[in-house]
Amino acid sequence: MNKSVKASETYDATAPPATLLPAVVGFFFSFRLIIVLLAVRMVGMDPQTGAGVGLALNFLLLGVVAFHSFGPVPMTSVSLFHLPCGFWVVLFLGFSGCSLFWSVAASLPAAVAFWCAMAADTAMVFLLLRTGPIGEVSAALMRGYVYAACCIALVGWILPAESDLRLGDENLLGPNAFGYACAFAIFLAEYLILVRRNQDRWKFSVAFLAITLLRSLCKTAIIAFIVGQAVLLILDKSISRKNKMWIVLTAVLVLAATSGMIASYLNAYIDTGTQAESLTGRVGIWAYIFAEALDRPWIGHGFHSVWKVIPPFYIDQFEARHAHNELLQQFYTYGVVGVFMLIGLYRSFYRQVRKLPVSPLKPLLFGLFFFVLVRGLADTETFDLSLPLWAIVMYSAVMAEKYGVTVVGGNHR
Repeated sequence: MNKSVKASETYDATAPPATLLPAVVGFFFSFRLIIVLLAVRMVGMDPQTGAGVGLALNFLLLGVVAFHSFGPVPMTSVSLFHLPCGFWVVLFLGFSGCSLFWSVAASLPAAVAFWCAMAADTAMVFLLLRTGPIGEVSAALMRGYVYAACCIALVGWILPAESDLRLGDENLLGPNAFGYACAFAIFLAEYLILVRRNQDRWKFSVAFLAITLLRSLCKTAIIAFIVGQAVLLILDKSISRKNKMWIVLTAVLVLAATSGMIASYLNAYIDTGTQAESLTGRVGIWAYIFAEALDRPWIGHGFHSVWKVIPPFYIDQFEARHAHNELLQQFYTYGVVGVFMLIGLYRSFYRQVRKLPVSPLKPLLFGLFFFVLVRGLADTETFDLSLPLWAIVMYSAVMAEKYGVTVVGGNHR
């Protein structure tokens, strides 16, 4: 067992793992996507107040986790800096925090609050990983996330469809965010199925989320998901050829059954879709943001410097929350340093996955990695990465704890 994750003398292996709090944290990570929507549509709040409620819950949960981690609980000796990704995670958080000093954000207090929330996510996962067996804590986080994603999917089916037939809310919950939440949750559920061997319990969640992802008609998430799942099926030898054929056949039948809906969406997309949603519209957004990024090429425009800063695009006055490309987003926000950090983070994660021995975890993480890369070509996150910092820390700790694989300073241990 690697020294960075082995249990310390204070850890009682016979004690039942405390998994309720990690499950609550995982649930929040996913469910917060619709907090503003629920606050506005059900309670009548304005969107800013709804966002404030989400931030308040984020910080409240951090306080609970901190109190729990410093209480009389078993402790493991997880060290963030001993994890392969640890240096890059700290560097990204540190530099993004420093960028608040030169950020051109429309509201600096809001930018500070959102940065603190991003840092709080990583801190919560790190603290939780120190309070019990890494495998149990990580699985609980994933369970909570999947449960919340199913709730989000259910809300999506209840909401009236958007004018272009996609799921979501035109003002408060974009289809892209909706589709990404479903796709990411499927990879977490597959971890519980393939690695934790809880097949019967989670296969229905995977099916429901996959159908919802397709119904969301989020093109970027669907294409990236198909690529990620293809990588998983090709590389995973633990899945029999018969089961792989059934999975592919089921996917083909579902696509055939929904071909009418897809055709209707494509017709609406071609005939009446907004210019910002088209490929040529994305190219226009990329070109404008790249030109702006060249004005500050080294350290960028700072954290939260797109929303309400970049002017609206096209006739429909589309307001971009981010650059719709992960590499360009980092270049605009943090300059060359941002590109360096993004490559460093993903390279570190990829190298750790590549060093894994043959196991169900290896193809799953390769699939997740390719999903993130493909999705990043045309979409990204406003603040975090497509593979969130908290998830990088969690998966890196799982790999180190389960297989004793680390890559520190270029050495395979």
